[in-house]
Amino acid sequence: MLLTIQERLAAIDPAPRKVTAAEAAKERAELNGYVIDVREPAEHANSPANGAINIPRGVLEMKMLELVKDPGTPIFLHCASGARAMLAAEQLAKMGYQHIAVMTCDVPTIQKAFN
Repeated sequence: MLLTIQERLAAIDPAPRKVTAAEAAKERAELNGYVIDVREPAEHANSPANGAINIPRGVLEMKMLELVKDPGTPIFLHCASGARAMLAAEQLAKMGYQHIAVMTCDVPTIQKAFN
C-alpha cells in the first residue's frame, strides 16, 4: 500500500516536537543549538535565515555526524512547508539525536525571527 505524504507524516512515531520560529530563536540563543535548513541549496540561497546551516535532506544523515557530535545538542529544523523537516527529524531521532524540533511556519517568518 502506498502512503501519501500526509499519511507518511502522520505515521511518524514519536511525532517530532513542533515550535514556532520565535520559540526556536529563543531556545537556540539560550541553549547554543543549531538551525538546520533541509531545503535544497538553491532554495536556501534564495531565502536564507541568518545563522541557518544548509544541509539538504538527501545528505543529512551523512553530514550531521560531522557537524553535531553530541546527541543532546538542540537541533531546530526547517524547510519550505514542514514536510522535509518532519522527515528529517524522524531520521535524526533514529540516529540518536535527542533534542530535535521542527519549525512549523513559513520561511519569511523564520527569516524574521533569526535576522
